[in-house]
Amino acid sequence: MTDRYPEIDGVIAYIHQHIYEPLSLDRLARYAAYSPYHFARIFKERMGLPPLYYISSLRLQKAKDLLLNTNLSIRDIGLEIGQQSLGTFTTRFTERVGVTPADFRNQVLQADNHFRSLQRLERWSVSHASASAYSRVEGNIQSEIPFEGVILIGLFAKPIPEGIPLYGTLLSSVGEFCFEGVKPGTYYLMATSVSWGMQAKDILLPHTTLRTRSRQPIIVEPYSAVPYQQVMLRTPRLDDPPILISLPLLMNQFLNRVLQHTHSL
Repeated sequence: MTDRYPEIDGVIAYIHQHIYEPLSLDRLARYAAYSPYHFARIFKERMGLPPLYYISSLRLQKAKDLLLNTNLSIRDIGLEIGQQSLGTFTTRFTERVGVTPADFRNQVLQADNHFRSLQRLERWSVSHASASAYSRVEGNIQSEIPFEGVILIGLFAKPIPEGIPLYGTLLSSVGEFCFEGVKPGTYYLMATSVSWGMQAKDILLPHTTLRTRSRQPIIVEPYSAVPYQQVMLRTPRLDDPPILISLPLLMNQFLNRVLQHTHSL
C-alpha cells in the first residue's frame, strides 16, 4: 500500500458515487485539478491501473451485483453499466470474470457445492509439474485477521484479479505457498480468503473477503531465482480493484486437479 498521491482517494470516492454516469478522463482530471495527462500518470502509479480500465472493472462488479440481486435482463444490465451492445458486454464480462453473464447468474448452487467439497477435503496437497528451464515463485502468506477457510492465490498478468490466473491454487491455511514451472514473464501476485461460514452469494460477490495484491510486478527470468514473497491478507480498502474472477470457477478447477492427482497415485 502506498500513500503517494493521497488526492487520488477523493477521485476514487467520486468514481464510486458516479459509477453509472459517463466518466471521461477529462471529467476525472478536472475533478482532481490536473491535466488529463498528469492525472492519468499519477492515477496509474497509485492504483496500478489506468483510470478508465479501473472504472470498467468497477462497472463489471456492479454487473455481477445486478445479475445476482435483480431480475433485470442481461441486456438491461449491460445498458445499466454503459454497454450499448449485448455482444460487447457478454464478451468483456466473460473475458474478465471467466464465465458468461448467464452462467454467473446460475452459479449459486455450484458455488455452494464446490465450497462444501472443499470443506470435506480439510487439508490437501497437490504437486505441480516443474521444468528445469522455468522458475519457482514461492513465499509465505499470513493474515492480519484470523479466519478458518481457504485461500485462493494466483499469479495474474495484470495488477487486478480478473480472468483465469496464469498460475493459481488454493491453500488450506496461511503459511508457505509455491508455484513451480513458472515461465519467464511479468506477474502480479493476488490472493483472497473465503471463510467456511460464508454463503454462496458472498463467494460470488466477494466484497468483504480478506485480500492482498502485489502492486509491484514479479519478474521471472530464465534460470534465475525469484525473490521470496512475503504477503499479508488484510481487510478491503476503497482503492482495491474489484475481484472480478469467479471464485467458484477457480474452486472447481482446483477440485478437478485434486481428483486427477488422486487418480494418478
